[in-house]
Amino acid sequence: MKSDIYQRVTDQIVADLEKGVRPWHKPWNAGRAAGRITRPLRANGVPYRGINVLMLWAAATASGFTAPLWLTYKQAQELGGQVRKGEKGSLVVYANTITRTEQDEASGEDLEREIPFMKGYTVFNAEQVDGLPAHFYAVQAPALDPVQRIDRAEAFFAATGAEIREGGDRAYYTAAGDYVQMPPFVAFAQPEGFYATLAHELTHWTKAPQRLGRDLGRKRWGDEGYAMEELVAELGAAFVCADLALTPEPRAEHAAYIGSWLKALKDDRRAIFTAAAHAQCAADYLIGLQPKEQEEGERAAA
Repeated sequence: MKSDIYQRVTDQIVADLEKGVRPWHKPWNAGRAAGRITRPLRANGVPYRGINVLMLWAAATASGFTAPLWLTYKQAQELGGQVRKGEKGSLVVYANTITRTEQDEASGEDLEREIPFMKGYTVFNAEQVDGLPAHFYAVQAPALDPVQRIDRAEAFFAATGAEIREGGDRAYYTAAGDYVQMPPFVAFAQPEGFYATLAHELTHWTKAPQRLGRDLGRKRWGDEGYAMEELVAELGAAFVCADLALTPEPRAEHAAYIGSWLKALKDDRRAIFTAAAHAQCAADYLIGLQPKEQEEGERAAA
């Protein structure tokens, strides 16, 4: 019997979390990438989205891959490459629907009903393939000076129009005042830490009713809805940082949420898919606030 794709993906992420590893952080240590984009890329350079980002980051971490490009066996052959003998592929998924005809009990008429389902296929990392064009093995550009603000990140976050205040020693989004509070930039050991934290809080900012209206059922601090919103913010920040080619460290205080995330994922095999979908929507919303030329560039990297 074919294994349940939702369960397979959830089991892998649960296994990583049980080891204390957040699979959406580790891949930023990669020493090589084609261009600046650190999301996983299809053979044509288009980045993967949503749950597939997490799945391929996890696969890259497990196998030590640093190339961001992934191909099907057929794509590798069409490009003149050959998957090395014995290499194991990685799962990616996509949503589809089937149409089923059912009889209405009351009228006796035939009704067509669309049923959604998840389908998977196998891809290989460029490092598992010999003979591909040179750009599949490109080397990443040197890192920026760590003591400076990063212009592309500054421009991205400024363009959101969010009210961002600096001061104090806490980072948070307040719905009551509709603003993001950040500790001073100089309080962070690395600039990436500042921008990753800001991306996290701006993901929370997108949940407001006048923006995405995201409601995951939070009733009080620490409940399941609270933990799910924190997971969405973690993933949203990961997606935004990947698009901005930033290399943040995980926020230590969010290690406390791992237990809550594990419970949510074990209770509902679709929870990580839901969180990744909300995180992708939040990242898309922030990209959509960019000036048109920049937005087009970010969308090419989203």
